[in-house]
Amino acid sequence: MAEPERSAPGPRGFWSGTITFGLVSVPVDLYPAVRSSRVPLRMLGPEGQPLVRRYFCSADDQPLTWDDIVRGYEWDDGSYTVVTDEELEAVAPRKSRDIDLRRFVQRAEIPPRLLERTYVLAPAGDSTKAYHLLAATMERTGRVGIATFVMRGKEYLAAIFAEGGLLRAATMRFLDELRTPADVGLPAPRTADAKRRRAVADALAKLEAETLDVELLRDEQSAALLELAEKKRAEARDVVEVEEEVPPEDETEAAEVIDIMSVLKRRMGVDGGGARRAEPRRASAETRRAAGRERRAAGTTASGKRPGAKDALAGKSKEALYEQAKALDIPGRSGMSKDELIEAIRKAS
Repeated sequence: MAEPERSAPGPRGFWSGTITFGLVSVPVDLYPAVRSSRVPLRMLGPEGQPLVRRYFCSADDQPLTWDDIVRGYEWDDGSYTVVTDEELEAVAPRKSRDIDLRRFVQRAEIPPRLLERTYVLAPAGDSTKAYHLLAATMERTGRVGIATFVMRGKEYLAAIFAEGGLLRAATMRFLDELRTPADVGLPAPRTADAKRRRAVADALAKLEAETLDVELLRDEQSAALLELAEKKRAEARDVVEVEEEVPPEDETEAAEVIDIMSVLKRRMGVDGGGARRAEPRRASAETRRAAGRERRAAGTTASGKRPGAKDALAGKSKEALYEQAKALDIPGRSGMSKDELIEAIRKAS
């Protein structure tokens, strides 16, 4: 009897943890809830080569490597206090995979100005009962959870909402990050006369609508820019070919595009009204295996480069490599050069 084929694994969240409060524990995976609609533009040289960022010393105009760079806190008088990697690590929050729910408050108690970046919390593991129960209870009572969690060496304050049976998290700004009207020089509010108040009320009434028109939420500028780029490409105008792609400066630029809804449906046992789509996944896996065989026959890597070419690790900054080494708990990382960090990360991975 032939062994049934396994479908390709779905995308994974970029952070996983457990919502905890009292004796309740709910394992979750974190996914970004939004994606940028801005059309990305890279800085290019005169011959079309992608440009990379470099640091130069302001005193002698000499280029610096990450081994030469230290960090410091700037004081009002223009002086700096240098902070070492070891000192930064000492004050960093304790590593944890817990989303510590500290309070539940009514939704109206959360000012929109405190919310920063939103995420989707998808159920993790085989059982989703605790996740469904928590989401349903929070949604029914109109409560929002205030929690803290540590991600990539930084502690975040977050508000956890329940909508449509799903949990969403929004990182929150701290109060000292908000500017007051006095900070930006706004004048004190003054009372207008009745005639001017009526005029403003009438102007508002003329633009009032029962529902929000989704066309108002469309990014017209990005759509126009993308249309321009597609038109120029079709006409073969101002198109440059680059033989070797420069690794992105930010690791998030290279992150996998995730279909959040398909992940949530799969985790919550919803098949979308039909059978699971295993065939396209298997075909995709077959395509990848065939491509891998062709690359091995040609002696190249997945990026089309020869094995000796720089890989993704070599394209990262020393600071990013240090953070990755820290996450892997590599000993002696503080005194390592960039090349030593790359080698240590490869071995640890």
